[in-house]
Amino acid sequence: MTRSLRRVSVLAFGAFATGMDAYVMAGLLDGIGRELEVSTSQAGQCVTVFTVCYAVSAPMLSAVLARLPTRTVLVAALLVFTLANAGSALAGTYPFLLACRAVAGAGAGLFSPTAATAAAALVPDGQRGRALALVLGGMSGGTVLGVPLGLLLADGQGWRAALWLVTGVGALACLALATGLPRVQARPAPSLRTRLAGLTHARIVLVIGMTLLQTVASLGLYTYLQPVLHATAGIENPTGYLWVWGLGGVCGSLIAGTLADRAGHPARLSALLLALLGLSLVTLPWAGTIPGLVLLPLLLWGAVGWAFVVPQQHRLIAADAPGGAAVALNSSATYLGGSAGSALGGLALATGMDARWLPLGAAAATAAGLLLYLLAPHRATTGPRGHDSPTTPTKGTSHEDRCESSELRP
Repeated sequence: MTRSLRRVSVLAFGAFATGMDAYVMAGLLDGIGRELEVSTSQAGQCVTVFTVCYAVSAPMLSAVLARLPTRTVLVAALLVFTLANAGSALAGTYPFLLACRAVAGAGAGLFSPTAATAAAALVPDGQRGRALALVLGGMSGGTVLGVPLGLLLADGQGWRAALWLVTGVGALACLALATGLPRVQARPAPSLRTRLAGLTHARIVLVIGMTLLQTVASLGLYTYLQPVLHATAGIENPTGYLWVWGLGGVCGSLIAGTLADRAGHPARLSALLLALLGLSLVTLPWAGTIPGLVLLPLLLWGAVGWAFVVPQQHRLIAADAPGGAAVALNSSATYLGGSAGSALGGLALATGMDARWLPLGAAAATAAGLLLYLLAPHRATTGPRGHDSPTTPTKGTSHEDRCESSELRP
């Protein structure tokens, strides 16, 4: 691993903490409901509040704070995230828990897109995909490793213990960022209006639309993996299958970075991964009829679902949006898509749909995403190794100079 990628690994550790917190709460709802005397659906609003605040804070807070040094923003975001998780673990009432989950979501929403743009700035252009994949690998690692550990801890020690684990990981990541990340500062920050102006550009809107539809399919369906596995394969305990899905996610996100760097054409890679996601979801209802076969579409689903984010970020960083605005909007779309997919899946089940057919609805969302790909304009300009690269480094300026000269180019 090069020196630049070692620096990015510090960002990946922070992403591990946020990825763990984003998914561990879904397994704690019963315990929270019993202790705080609320229904499971009310406890589920802890997840909703987190994701909504994540989605809103990504573009808004990054606009407000982007004039500060990037390292300062990252450390502050992770510190807020960590303190909010400590508050969640100490919460004695339901309203206080909701407030803490909202603050944790805001901290995570500020951290994730800032970490992505910082990772891209810390490496040469030819390693951009691997840097983004390393950060995403940290987030998926938080899911595949952190979530099962948190749930095991919760089984023996209660739901608060799982949140203390997230708090501890967040504190260590915050310390690592403060001491191990070099000084990287963004250019003068554009206004929020300028940032949202990206939504007036068809190319950016269509890319973000693909992300939204992909997460409706992938993360939305993941919420209902247990009833889907029960309906298709008679599986009562999905824990082992969650590990398979998560393992695929870690491998897919890391491999996607190398593919984006070496093969080039991140837009084509996004479309290919979306098509493979649709294939895995279409086959899922029938795979359960043969013992063990359901593992294959689950592994493919996890791999291509997580890998998809890497070329998408690659495309948006190359879109000339100021201050990482497009990446922040894409991060918001990720969580909005997951929330929308969960809501649509719940509505479908409430109307009497058999859980077996939920994957087909998710596959329809991937088909809509592929339609957006066909509508999107694709630049002919390519950079090193063929990938999109609309910006060219100033002649005579080394990569290290660009990282240390207080300029972070999105």
